[in-house]
Amino acid sequence: MAIAARRLPQDGTIDVVNRLRHVLTQVNLDCTCQDSLAGALDRFATLEKRRLSRRQLVQARDCRNQIAAFLSLLSELDALTESEPDRTVFREMELVFSEIVDSAFAGVLALRQITTE
Repeated sequence: MAIAARRLPQDGTIDVVNRLRHVLTQVNLDCTCQDSLAGALDRFATLEKRRLSRRQLVQARDCRNQIAAFLSLLSELDALTESEPDRTVFREMELVFSEIVDSAFAGVLALRQITTE
């Protein structure tokens, strides 16, 4: 397969591989050399995609761990009553829920990047 026929997601090093492919299509390499180079670029791109996926998976796991920590804070809700004199505690619980939402959304984005590679 020709070097130019293989396209990868635009992301950092992968973008460099795509630009390299473009430049190399302009160079008249013999067929054997071109195929060998295309194979090397494919292998590099595969490794790079795995590296990016691994990084996103670590981010998603970090988000999960943050959510777990926030959930333990929410256990304090069981000790509260509607007649709680210190009303700021409700604001604090609101912020914990908000942090869970933010962490969940960050996890979604990390996993979405894996599925779109």
